[in-house]
Formats: sequence, structure tokens, C-alpha cells
Amino acid sequence: MQAHTKAPRRRVLLLATGGTIAGAGPAAAGTGSAAYDSAVVPVQQLLAQVPGLDALAHVAAEQLLQIDSVDFIDALLLQLARRVAGACRQSEVDGVVVLHGTDTLQETAFFLHLTLPTDKPVVLTGAMRAGTALSADGPANVADAVALAAHPDSAGRGVLVTLGGEIFSGRDVAKTRAQGPAAFSSPHGSLGWMADGAPRWYRRVDRPHTLHSEFNIETMDALPLVGVVTSHGNMRTEVFDAWVAAGARAIVFAAFGGGTVPSYLLPELADVSARGVVLVRASRTGCGLVLRNATADDAHGWVAAADHGPTQARLLAALALTRSADPLHVQAVFDRY
Repeated sequence: MQAHTKAPRRRVLLLATGGTIAGAGPAAAGTGSAAYDSAVVPVQQLLAQVPGLDALAHVAAEQLLQIDSVDFIDALLLQLARRVAGACRQSEVDGVVVLHGTDTLQETAFFLHLTLPTDKPVVLTGAMRAGTALSADGPANVADAVALAAHPDSAGRGVLVTLGGEIFSGRDVAKTRAQGPAAFSSPHGSLGWMADGAPRWYRRVDRPHTLHSEFNIETMDALPLVGVVTSHGNMRTEVFDAWVAAGARAIVFAAFGGGTVPSYLLPELADVSARGVVLVRASRTGCGLVLRNATADDAHGWVAAADHGPTQARLLAALALTRSADPLHVQAVFDRY
């Protein structure tokens, strides 16, 4: 009989950046307690809380950052992206897991999804409960993320996010709840689920990403400044002026409904465009399309964000501006991605 050779364990690099998953608080804190300190538990101590991790993959861990994710400024985002890209170039790395705070996880996932020149699995995860809380969700999320990054079928699907057993695309995942372990969702649904330590897939992302994206972190030094303004009743124009004065090259307006702009803001926004700042109309609702020319975009030099929410639109506008500030070019990028 022919002997069967057991496949070698896949090699996963785990990059820790802090967040609630590295948080700790009073032992008596309940499941939903906010009484904890974020980003205080070192990665090796965190991994020691995940039983059976060695059976999933050979895991090497690195404490890249130790911050609350609300402190993820663009410079740190670029630093993380360069480190992930460098890891993916190494033959001894089969996949990468990034441990990340949940507040800005969707922004990091989206940016990596469009700028990493690799088809190796890159998976982000985090936790909604600190490790000292009852029913902490971090250990299970780490195990799922490592198993997902180690699975050959995860390759070529873009950057992935897994929390609570669901698998999302970095293109459209969003944090939609302030509490509870099921805090993430996508307007297009999840890509699949983790079951028995392996992914089960149900859809793919058709828009370009990773190897098929025109944006490459390895050729990127900095991101242009892009501001975000959220709509509400009785708005003032000074906030737009402040972003222009700060040097913003684009402003994402998280407008009403399907991107509706109040009539009393039209003169101000026309002036913003006249000063060479690209205005991107998004929706504050978190779901649905902002259709081009529904509010005379081309006539004003505006850009419609399509299905991208305000946080993703900020990053996509910044990436587009690294190539050209022509609103038609920026619009083409939003249409393509």
C-alpha cells in the first residue's frame, strides 16, 4: 500500500495592533461592560487564551502596534499595509491575520483590500468584549481567523473579515452595532461562514481587488487629506470651509437618503468645487446606492459614491486622488471599485 504523506501545517503570521481584543478590565465585569482598558494585553498572552491554535496552523505572532483602533491615523494605516504586503512576499508565510480594534476595522479592511498586491489570504478580526468579560468573543474569533487564513480556498478572495463565525469581504463590511458580538454586517450579505474549522463559501466579490487593483501600497508614500461631513437638519456651511482651509483635496458629504443635498447648501458646495476640491456624495443611511447625476453631479463636478459608505468613500477618494484630481477620473474609480 502507498503511504499517505500528511500535508504540512500552513504558516500564518499574526499581526497584533491592539483594540478590545487586547483589552482587560475588572474580573467582575459583565458581558457588555465598557469598564475595561483597550490594547493592554500583549499578543503572546492573548494567544495563550486560544486552545488548539497549534492544530490549525503554525502561527508566528508580532506585536506591530498596541493602540485603540480609534487612534488609527492614516500614517499607521500605511505602516500596517506595508507590513502585511512585506509578509505576503515571504515564501514562508501562507496567510496573514491582523488583530484589530472594531471601531475602524472596516476602514483598514477596505484599504488593504484595494492596496495589497497578493492573492494570499489576509484576514482581519477583533472582539466586541474584552478578554476579562463574561463570554469573551476574542478567542473564538482568533481561532476562526487563523483557520480561515490557513485554508487554501481563502486565496484570491481579497481581504477577509471574520467575527462571530461569519466571513465578510473587506470591500463592504461595516460595524453596524455599538454592542454585542454580532456587530458587523454587509449590505450585500456575508461571503460565508466558518464551520468545523473551515470556511463554507456562498458568494464572491466581483469588483477588482488585491492583485487586480490599480492601487499598490508598495508605491504609495502618503494619502491625500479627505474630509467627511455628515448631514443633519439645519446644517452650516462653515464645516466645509474648515476642511478646505485644512487642505482637504476632497470632501465626502454623507448626505440624506440617496445622497440628497439641501438646497441651501448648493451655493457653498458649488464654491467648494470651484476651489478645486472634489465633492463626493455618499449616504448617511449605511445601505443603498447613490446614483450618478441624480443631483447633477457631472454639471457641478461632483462624484457619486455608488454603494460605498462614508468611511470607505473617504479612503477610495484618497486613493483615486493619488492618480488624478479630475472629478471624472474619481467618478470612474468609484464606478469600478
